Amino acid sequence: MSDDRTRREVGSNDGPLENELERSFSTIVTEGAERLHRTTRTVLITGLFGGIEVGIGVMALLAVLHETGNHLLAGLAFSIGLIAILLAHSELFTEDFLMPVAAVVARDGRLRDLAKLWVGTLAANLVGGWVVMLIVVHAFPEWSSVLSESAHHFVDAPLGWQSVCLAILGGSTMTLLTRMQQGTESMPAKLAACVGAAFLLAGLQLFHSVLDSLLIFGAVLSGADVGYGDWLSWFWYTVLLNIAGGVVLVTALRLVRTKELVAEEQRDGRHSDA
Repeated sequence: MSDDRTRREVGSNDGPLENELERSFSTIVTEGAERLHRTTRTVLITGLFGGIEVGIGVMALLAVLHETGNHLLAGLAFSIGLIAILLAHSELFTEDFLMPVAAVVARDGRLRDLAKLWVGTLAANLVGGWVVMLIVVHAFPEWSSVLSESAHHFVDAPLGWQSVCLAILGGSTMTLLTRMQQGTESMPAKLAACVGAAFLLAGLQLFHSVLDSLLIFGAVLSGADVGYGDWLSWFWYTVLLNIAGGVVLVTALRLVRTKELVAEEQRDGRHSDA
């Protein structure tokens, strides 16, 4: 355990706000370190199940979209997938932008551990999701037009400021979901966070490297005029911008703000003692 971690756990003269912030950060670092030190087999298994559960959420999304044509309602239906990931303790690639990064910053893990976690989880998410979409396409062939329209929304988007912003928002929304769930012990609150994140992510058609890949895979498997090359030309920049959105907009600001609040609490304590 690092010296910084030891000081966080044994500090007895800290104020109440500082103590709460230190406990919260310590929990995030501890859980992040646990993820970083998983075996490759565990990373792949949890990622595979995460992809399957996202695929179930996509099935719900497509069902509502086919019947109503309303993306906002379809986004609410997609929350089934995020709820499943939460309750089943599976892993989604974009969930790993807060806790593991915090653990690396706290020197409880290495960058190569983070790379293994990200690459393994993302690859397993895509494989698990592809399998589910293969089954869904054959189970519901009437959804082929919805799949084609959804896929073209992403692969036909030019790489401009709108696409960049949609991908950044996709990554930051999912990282914010992780942060909200870490901020409460209430299961109803965690479930509400899943519904809210799904509404934003799928309802607003933000660019998300896993969710939207499954929609594109479904279109390819159903015979639409979309190919894996089209997917790859969209996927590479979406992954990078998802990471930027999650790590820069949420995680980095969270770490900086935690440090600032602790410093403010320490100053207030010194002034009150004077």
